[in-house]
This record gives sequence, C-alpha cells and structure tokens, in this order.
Amino acid sequence: MEPVRLDRIGVAEAAQLAAEALKRPGAVLLLPTETVYGLVCRADDAAAVAKIYDLKDRDRSKLLGWFVGDWRKLAEYGVELEGLPSELAEKYCPGPITIIARKKAGGTLGFRVPDYPLILEILKLAGVPLAQTSANHSGHPNALSVKAALAELSGDVELAVDGGDIPPDAQGSTVVDATGNAVRVLRPGPISF
Repeated sequence: MEPVRLDRIGVAEAAQLAAEALKRPGAVLLLPTETVYGLVCRADDAAAVAKIYDLKDRDRSKLLGWFVGDWRKLAEYGVELEGLPSELAEKYCPGPITIIARKKAGGTLGFRVPDYPLILEILKLAGVPLAQTSANHSGHPNALSVKAALAELSGDVELAVDGGDIPPDAQGSTVVDATGNAVRVLRPGPISF
C-alpha cells in the first residue's frame, strides 16, 4: 500500500479520506500523531479492534485507549469523569496524556484528546471515539516514520497517512491511572508529575 502524503493533500483532504475509510467494517488506519505513529479504528467496530491486536501481535489482555475530541462526551459511554479524571483532562487536554478512568459498568478506559489537527478533524468527521495504540509491534520501540510503522505490522491497513518523520526523541503519551485518590504514573512521557 502506498501511503497518502499529508504534505501533498493537506489535513482536510486526509481527514476526509480517513473518515470515509473508517466507514468500512474492520478498517484500521495508520496515522501520525503528535507523539508517535499509531493505529486507529472506530471504537465501536469489534472486527477492527480485533485486527489492531493482530497487526501488532498485542496481548488481548492489554486494553486499547481511545482518542476523543471532547473528553466530556465520554460520560455518554459510561466513563466516570468526576474527580481526578476531569481535573487532569481540564488541565492537560488536548495533549500527550492518556488518562485512565473507571467505567460505570466496571473496568477502566484510557482516553486521550490528541493535540494534532489531523486526528481531531478525523474525530469530528467520524463522530465516534477511535480505539488507538502505537503502531509498533508489541514490545518494540515506537515507530517514528510511516515506513518504520508499516514494516512493524503483521498485515495491511485500510489507509496509511505519511505525516513525515517524528523527531527521534519523541515519546508516547504519559499514561496515568486516575481511578484512585492520587495520580499514579504508569508510563512516563512528555508530561511529568
């Protein structure tokens, strides 16, 4: 598959192509973010979520996070936002932080509002959260170019967008557990506590 070059078609056209691709059942996209290259799909597409696990050879016990355009709307999906999750989201979103919150039905969900125009535009057009994870093979270093990301995957994606190389010192998002009374950093990243 030949990646679509963001510098040639621009954010609006790339977002439109991505939103159209996401309408196809089982569609997984490879996209640049402000941190690393990542895989995304509609969070409500079980076949696409399963494909992400297969593409990365990821342990299915490791949950995928969600990209959202407006974290406040997560309440509609049964995410408990009161307390630490909303405090952190107010302060750091959009940005390179994944906040883990409790779900009313049990379990947890990690969410992130990316600070990247392409992803935000796709979220707006898609109208649903996007399940997401880094595009590297599980246990391997982060993919910082579309070429490196494609080489890591065990299969094909519906659409790949080449946003250029990401700086070599880029880190994945800071992951914090906000399910208790105090912030617990699970993975250090660009935001420190």
